[in-house]
Amino acid sequence: MKYEIKGDVLPVVICYLENGETMITEKGSMSWMSPNMKMETTSNGGVGKALGRMFAGESIFQNRYTAVNGNGMIAFASSFPGQIRMWEVKPGNEVIVQKSGFLAAEASVELSVFFQKKLGTGFFGGEGFIMQRLSGQGTAFLEFDGYVVEYNLQPGQQIVVDTGYLAAMDGSCSMEIQKVPGLKNMVFGGEGLFNTVITGPGRVWLQTMPISNVAGEILRFMPAK
Repeated sequence: MKYEIKGDVLPVVICYLENGETMITEKGSMSWMSPNMKMETTSNGGVGKALGRMFAGESIFQNRYTAVNGNGMIAFASSFPGQIRMWEVKPGNEVIVQKSGFLAAEASVELSVFFQKKLGTGFFGGEGFIMQRLSGQGTAFLEFDGYVVEYNLQPGQQIVVDTGYLAAMDGSCSMEIQKVPGLKNMVFGGEGLFNTVITGPGRVWLQTMPISNVAGEILRFMPAK
């Protein structure tokens, strides 16, 4: 499979498949494709994995697109202004991604539920109790909100992230919460009660425009009843 990512603010990834190659994606992610791409809707792993994707904020079902009778082409566009990034998934290079961050992948990539080790991380860390883990082997495409900044944390090195700005991280990284110090900071600081602390080793991808923050800003200007 070959690919190219086009566009700036609203990007699209165009994948060129050889005969018999298959891509998986969430419902509604396909933008355009060649006529010989065969679509199949599946739970992709049974009821357990389907329910896991539901808890992670994704659709219960996934769509599989296979090139038949020759090479094929299929495109997946971002659903929000931001960036599409490629991640080469392989043993030892798994990725943990925010809910709704998965766009598409080769069929050899496996999606599963990632539970935070500490309940506090899930309830207060900003990314929810359940995220998604991509494992197996193959090329995956992730969509992030706004611009993406990458950090490569050394063993024991930490970075403190405000709610919603964590886009993805290596499976080797760990997460926990940290309470904002001082009652005055909590009440009047406007940054919430907790931050998410990510500890290396591994790469961390941060996004500059979380869609939840944008929705909150728009809500401020909505007329009240």
